[in-house]
Amino acid sequence: MDTVVSGIRPTGELHLGNYFGAIKNFIKLQETHKCFFFIADVHSLTTHLKNEKLYENTLKIVATYLACGLDYNKVAIYRQSDVPEIFELYTYLNMLAYKGELERCVTFKEKAKKQPDNINAGLLTYPVLMTADIIIHKANKVPVGKDQEQHLEMARNFVSRFNRIFNIDFFPLPHPYSFDDDLIKIPALDGTGKMGKSENNAIYLTDDVNIIQKKVLKAVTDSGPTEPFQSMSEPIKNLFTFLKIFASENDYNYFLNEYNSCKIKYSELKYFLAEKINNFVQPIREKIFEFFENKNFLEKILNEGKEKARSSAIKTLLEVKKIIGFKI
Repeated sequence: MDTVVSGIRPTGELHLGNYFGAIKNFIKLQETHKCFFFIADVHSLTTHLKNEKLYENTLKIVATYLACGLDYNKVAIYRQSDVPEIFELYTYLNMLAYKGELERCVTFKEKAKKQPDNINAGLLTYPVLMTADIIIHKANKVPVGKDQEQHLEMARNFVSRFNRIFNIDFFPLPHPYSFDDDLIKIPALDGTGKMGKSENNAIYLTDDVNIIQKKVLKAVTDSGPTEPFQSMSEPIKNLFTFLKIFASENDYNYFLNEYNSCKIKYSELKYFLAEKINNFVQPIREKIFEFFENKNFLEKILNEGKEKARSSAIKTLLEVKKIIGFKI
């Protein structure tokens, strides 16, 4: 059975893009793969060392995972910081990572520009810790977004280097896991790109009906078509993408005909969309708050996940130390 590892930083609420981009597919993976899903609390410190909401955000991610349908009996859901073996392996891997290759990492350069007063060693060695997260479980499948592709390629380099130096075929090469046709990209409400947290253009899974309506009504539009079957601008394409995801085919065709006949009223479309999006979010939102109220239960899940993760990690680390030459 293939092993999948994926992590998410606890920097705030999860949104529709997170759901359709990853969580929805994690629910499928839990039936066919050995899955380790961790909250990357240590990774988050590279940009926010002082984070008063670290604990709260961690529990909220667990609550969201459960509300969306992840079964903690089938997967390991754990805090990165609860598995010390990750950080010991990270130390050893740092001996294989070279300053030049780390400095050439695109995301390091971008982050360094964004936080010039906080270019810390953790930021530089982020790809090394990511590698440790993956190979501590000997994972061979890693769901990654575009921004993480170079990090995964670096992880493959570190794995190959380890295997080559010690002349052993120990760690499998991790491969990016592609959801292909199952991946739904949720567009931004501001008219361009995809929905994201940092861009402040997202609908969160905890947003109530009034917030959802307010956000959708603010979505960027244009002045409307001036001739039948006119090509859509990107903001309007985005609204129709939402329609395709959250409305029925009949509803989609109704608004498409209204657009093609130059009769469309964007306000009508937006109010309709807000209702449909809320209908989707509401049961998830209610479950999130229900789970979040029971923090003892969430801690129980994290503790069970820690035991699963450490059971796998301890075995890997012992083998690594023997290969390196430590007396065990």
